[in-house]
Amino acid sequence: MSKFVKILKQVPKLSNPELLCFKGYVNNQWIDNAKDHFTVTNPATGKLIGKLPEFTKQDVNDAIDVASKVFKEYKNTSPRERSLWLRNIYNLMIENIEDLAKIITWENGKSIKEARGEIKYAASYFEWYSEEASRLYGTTIQTPNMANRVYTRREPVGVCGLICPWNFPSAMITRKAAAALSVGCTVVVKPDSQTPFSALALAYLSEKAGFPKGAFNVILSHNKTKDVGLTLCESSKIKKISFTGSTNVGKILMKQSSSTLKKLSMELGGNAPLIVFKDADLELAVKETVASKFRSLGQTCVCVNRIYVHSSIIDKFTEMVVKEVQKFVIGDGFSEETTHGCLINQQAIEKVEKHVADAVGKGAKVSLKGGPIPELGSNFYAPYVLTNVPHNAIVGKEETFGPLCPIFSFDSIDEVIGYANDTQYGLASYVFSRNVNTLYKVSEELEAGMVSCNTGLFSDSAIPFGGIKESGYGREGSLHGIEDYTVIKTITMGNIN
Repeated sequence: MSKFVKILKQVPKLSNPELLCFKGYVNNQWIDNAKDHFTVTNPATGKLIGKLPEFTKQDVNDAIDVASKVFKEYKNTSPRERSLWLRNIYNLMIENIEDLAKIITWENGKSIKEARGEIKYAASYFEWYSEEASRLYGTTIQTPNMANRVYTRREPVGVCGLICPWNFPSAMITRKAAAALSVGCTVVVKPDSQTPFSALALAYLSEKAGFPKGAFNVILSHNKTKDVGLTLCESSKIKKISFTGSTNVGKILMKQSSSTLKKLSMELGGNAPLIVFKDADLELAVKETVASKFRSLGQTCVCVNRIYVHSSIIDKFTEMVVKEVQKFVIGDGFSEETTHGCLINQQAIEKVEKHVADAVGKGAKVSLKGGPIPELGSNFYAPYVLTNVPHNAIVGKEETFGPLCPIFSFDSIDEVIGYANDTQYGLASYVFSRNVNTLYKVSEELEAGMVSCNTGLFSDSAIPFGGIKESGYGREGSLHGIEDYTVIKTITMGNIN
């Protein structure tokens, strides 16, 4: 049984209280002209954090107009200038890491240790793209017509609408904004209404970092989120939409963007398989499986969702996983002792319980019983570990996005590849084996944008992040991340003597 840490009711104190902002941010001005406001609460306690303005369609269009006007000047800033501003905001994030982490824990519910890790990860994108800003290369092209000279150049696509989720309220913004700002795009950021304060803290730091007025804007909405998304997608001044979230919403945004044929990148739902072969380093496989499965209590798009273990080692593997999960300390996110905080809301809990009930009803064995922890709060939930889960269980087809660890059995390599690929999603996948031939074969046959071998944690600003199939398209991070925020222009010099 996991240990629990009592929830403390005090409000976290920030060294710099100005990082906690309660207004939208447009053109370096804090905006609150709204008649309507929405509330943001701490998911661990249910207590109010603050009220924020509900942006109207006109407010959103005003932000777009500002970003569009500023883009004409910002795109002509030098790469070195943009590099300096990106480096400045990286430094500011690291200097304010404790305050920024506290804001994440406060609005998201994850442990302070995980929140610190997110801030370091989020800041790394500003650092990476500060170094990539001056590396935007074109090509020279040889043509059959010797009188012509042809070359290409990459140019910023324009104003970018960045629609971001709640599970990484800082990192999902920086992963997009850093690439966009580095090449000369301006951005309009729409954070999730459950976790807007991290976005507003970044807006505050963007001004301190020296970015020109109107380059970084944050719009806010809860009750009118669908209207805001529609406005961004249908605006002819928005040239690019980048979205991280569910596949269903991604499809809606694609349809809405079709009227302007704007550029899109979509990081959507996943259903990550993890495969453990009988020759795997079992201790390593267990450690990395638990780290991936229960990162943020399973509330990430690349968390393991389906664990396939060879039948000869499934009992031992399950026993070892249970022992690791029992070491968790669940409770107050601000306690240094806590390893895992709470889930984001009741809908998350309901989905976990639906998947557990279905799997158990179809014959899965409960190796570790989880469930609600009412003594801590309504959104706290202890992890479940299920073994010998039948392959027709819902959890094999749907992403749980919560603390359920379902372990399936397999016998052959071709069998398990078939299981792993039997989904419309293709974001992340994981393979554990000591045999390099097995790693090559499986990693090349898995239908996923990212395959991680013998490690459960792979996120890094230096690697391209993204999926295939209904997990979306486009890549964030790495040298490839710039491509989604630029367009290629071909220039022909004709009739050269």
